[in-house]
Amino acid sequence: MGTKIGITICEDIWTDKYLTGDLYHQDPVSVLVSKGAQVIVNLSASPYSVGKPALRRTMVSELAVLHGLPIYYCNAVGANDELIFDGNSFAIDASGGIIFQMSGFREDVGLAESSAKSFPAQELSAEEEVYEALVLGIRDYFSKCGFKTAVLGLSGGIDSAVTAAIAVAALGKENVIGVSMPSQYSSPGSLDDAASLAKKLGIVRHVIPVQRPFEVLKSEFKEIFAGKNEDTTEENMQSRLRGLILMSISNKFGHLLLTTGNKSELAVGYCTIYGDMCGGLAVISDVPKTMVYQLANWINRKTEIIPTSSITKPPSAELKPDQKDQDTLPPYKELDEILQMYVEEQLSPEDIVKRGFDPRTVEWVQQKVDMNEYKRRQAAPGLRVTSLAFGIGWRMPIAQKYLR
Repeated sequence: MGTKIGITICEDIWTDKYLTGDLYHQDPVSVLVSKGAQVIVNLSASPYSVGKPALRRTMVSELAVLHGLPIYYCNAVGANDELIFDGNSFAIDASGGIIFQMSGFREDVGLAESSAKSFPAQELSAEEEVYEALVLGIRDYFSKCGFKTAVLGLSGGIDSAVTAAIAVAALGKENVIGVSMPSQYSSPGSLDDAASLAKKLGIVRHVIPVQRPFEVLKSEFKEIFAGKNEDTTEENMQSRLRGLILMSISNKFGHLLLTTGNKSELAVGYCTIYGDMCGGLAVISDVPKTMVYQLANWINRKTEIIPTSSITKPPSAELKPDQKDQDTLPPYKELDEILQMYVEEQLSPEDIVKRGFDPRTVEWVQQKVDMNEYKRRQAAPGLRVTSLAFGIGWRMPIAQKYLR
């Protein structure tokens, strides 16, 4: 008699403890065991999110112990549009121990021996996981869409620096082009940081100032804007001029434009539609700002690649004198915690306030997230690394009447 193998597909193996809502009236693994299965094999295409590899191992280990049989978990590797499949296949023995583990975020071939001894799980830090996921996401997006080269704006800030470093890892330094587009509000330090980053990454960097075209554009509105003070309209003009420059380079040379906005900004609409949102792939659009800082420090773990000043200076769009993000937004740590609860955990504002957050701040975040769906609907596709990204998994109406 041979060994009876029970085959499960993807979600078949997920137990009630780890699911939101019931998938089946019956538990597929229990049914297979009742029919004499001695080994369970799971063929999966489980998309990545932060901490998901460890979660899978814990869940399958518990399941193996429950049924007293080994489980072999084989997961897909690669990226399709916003979804990233991280691999991280493994085998668990009947006692719940890991006896085999394959690479994450890259194709691999291996042989799992049922007689192997268990060993500790090989886990990456959250920063390394996200970094590897984004590298894989860019690489597959480019190859499957027929692009070889990328262009992006280099402002001297942390978001564009992290995006550039990940793009170089995915595509090679010869295939990434940076463009700095200073205005009269750009600080000398930002230009120096952009130049330093490009040199350390070994990429070509062009400098195309926007001050003169900005002044020309403003002059064309003197009559229609007469009597009106300058406001976010003029700030957004600069961003849209930068979008025009980057898209022009993209069109002329066939580069895919990478946008550099993070999830925190996209969530509350702190971005310019048809400006810094222009592009073909939004690399870090599902990466909260606090994680962007963690990624920057991880990239610099051995040697400084991203200038320290890009990490330590107060973030700014530099669209008006002495502008700082925190003039408009709550502190990023607080903002990201509220966004995780409201967007990913889908808690109500009342429940978030009960966790100790300021009611006015929670209300402000809720309103900004709700009212900026029209921007996100027109954003470039992004790479998903959290449990819920803006995109396929996020479907909210644009036209709605919110009760205030």
